[in-house]
Amino acid sequence: MKRVRWIAIGLLGLVFLGALGASFIAPASYEKQFREDPDHPPSRQYPLGTDDLGRDRLSRLLYGMRISLLLAPAAALIATLLAAIIGGAGAYAGGMWDQFTRAFIDLFLSLPWLFLLLTVRAVLPLNIPAVASVAITFVLLGTLGWAASARVVSAAVREMRNSEFVLQARAAGCGRWRLLFAHVLPNVRPILLAQFWISVPLFILTEANLGMLGLGVTEPLPSWGNLLRELENYSAFASSPWLWAPLVSLFVVVSLFQFALGEGEYA
Repeated sequence: MKRVRWIAIGLLGLVFLGALGASFIAPASYEKQFREDPDHPPSRQYPLGTDDLGRDRLSRLLYGMRISLLLAPAAALIATLLAAIIGGAGAYAGGMWDQFTRAFIDLFLSLPWLFLLLTVRAVLPLNIPAVASVAITFVLLGTLGWAASARVVSAAVREMRNSEFVLQARAAGCGRWRLLFAHVLPNVRPILLAQFWISVPLFILTEANLGMLGLGVTEPLPSWGNLLRELENYSAFASSPWLWAPLVSLFVVVSLFQFALGEGEYA
């Protein structure tokens, strides 16, 4: 299975390069309207056709992938840092701090995360600039999606705090801060890295759900979420199979993440 994993990593790298190079690969700008060709079927000029405003679908897909693939890791970084601070620091401090953070994490996990995210996003203004909607969407993902990772990190730090090598270092006179940076953090780093990579496809899918409900990235900026809104038109599927392109690309990318992580050291 290592070969499958490395193939998946290589394909993910190509996808990231394609998304980063959207400005050079895309046939046109994501917001350019070819008003003489609305709802144009796929052709040499428009490989995936155009939407109802005459915008090139392939261009919008490439730019939308770039937004999701760049900002989902940013949201995952926020969530991982919060997990380390809340879960890790509380477990390392022990005592009442450990009990408080465990209760706080359990409280957060008891709430339906997607419902909480939808509620918080819905109470915010919907008529905000497109760039602001991008920032709000992925900051919310990061600040509300940390609890599951925090539980894993908390359990790992708690186990290390009571492990034999930490007790030996403490008995040898190793100070609290040196113990943290020299012994605990190096052993927790792989777990934090694993939680980071696990969160990336989760946040990509969550943004897609928000976008389909009109609560994610707003027009004219494309993202996987708002591109999938065209799938609401069920009658167009049979006559316009190219409308499946955003869904197929989302499925392929998330599957590649699963293959890349499933047999790796972060599994």
